[in-house]
Amino acid sequence: MEFDPEPPMTRQFDVVVERDTEGYFVASVPALPGCHTQARSLDDLMARIQEAISLCLEVQGQSADELDFIGIQRVTVQA
Repeated sequence: MEFDPEPPMTRQFDVVVERDTEGYFVASVPALPGCHTQARSLDDLMARIQEAISLCLEVQGQSADELDFIGIQRVTVQA
């Protein structure tokens, strides 16, 4: 009898979504530094960020910072 490997573990990540000056949606994952992507539509963006997360986890060996999402704040400064 063959041993079945464990099913893949599921994890959740908070994703920050912004729109740039050219109209692209940009997604980044705070718990995975360097993990980001962009797309013209939100549907494409969500598919791409899932792929980017998988690739980042593969490269980093499944480790990620454990961050609790609190919220997003907009701060105004004089520049």
